[in-house]
Amino acid sequence: MNKLIVSPSPHDENYTKTSNIMLNVIIALLPAFIVGCVYFGLRALVLTAVCIGSCIFFEYFSRRIMKRSNTIGDLSAVVTGLILAMNLPVTLPYWIAVIGSFVAIVIVKQLFGGLGQNFANPAITARIVLMVSFPSFMTHWILPNTYDYSADAVSSATPLVLRTMSAEKLADIGQSVPSYLDLFIGKTGGCLGETCALALLIGGLYLAARRIITLAAPISFIGSLFILAWIAGDDPVYQILAGGVFLGAFFMATDYATTPITTRGKIVFGLGCGIITFVIRHFGSYPEGVSFSILLMNVLTPYIEQLTRSKVFGAKEAQRNEG
Repeated sequence: MNKLIVSPSPHDENYTKTSNIMLNVIIALLPAFIVGCVYFGLRALVLTAVCIGSCIFFEYFSRRIMKRSNTIGDLSAVVTGLILAMNLPVTLPYWIAVIGSFVAIVIVKQLFGGLGQNFANPAITARIVLMVSFPSFMTHWILPNTYDYSADAVSSATPLVLRTMSAEKLADIGQSVPSYLDLFIGKTGGCLGETCALALLIGGLYLAARRIITLAAPISFIGSLFILAWIAGDDPVYQILAGGVFLGAFFMATDYATTPITTRGKIVFGLGCGIITFVIRHFGSYPEGVSFSILLMNVLTPYIEQLTRSKVFGAKEAQRNEG
């Protein structure tokens, strides 16, 4: 007589492994990384290697100290290091990048239990910590194809800052507002991996085609920012192409661990990111708002999931005993 053996899900032995998901994310980020190396030179490659290497180092030794199993084989530390590098100016000193890796891996990820247990995106949190702690280093960008990384090199303002300057000020610094084409192909100042909207779009569509992500959050993020900018009289195309919108929408607002799992939840998450980004850019003193918007929505993710969860058909809410 055959026995029926019942085990916990998943029952499909062909389910996608974490390492496969992370490998696809790495592949999706390669176009933006290559463009960054072309525009900003060899130092972009070295900075990325420092971030990835230090993230792997901190993951390995923090888990050994905590007496946990080794997880560097799942490639999540590599992805964290790569995304962190994408969010940094190429002129950033390497030791500051190492601090960012420590914050991302040890503080945000491992102290909360490891992959899947962190409440916030590690790379986003690390970027915000570095911006607050080292503002002068985190806001020093160079012009593309100059390859001058010295402290007295000609610095370039980001496109969002350039749009706020008068014609006289632009003439004084010898720069002009980038065109749509410059923003689309990444020929402008900014962080290593956020300048080229085309490369990030290719990477995001690749992840969607591979069914690693859905486009619910990216579309609602980008779409809400576009509509709000249009209503407010800003240039909506410029607002979505400039800054870290595409990087945040496709690679950080779709993080499995820190964003909602339901489609409705993803839409709400993206809308929240778009609204907060618009509010910070339009009414705040800081020209960018993507990082802060994603972090704030990460905190709200449990509540979004609770409000948007599907109700089991035929189920009734449990009633409290008043007596």
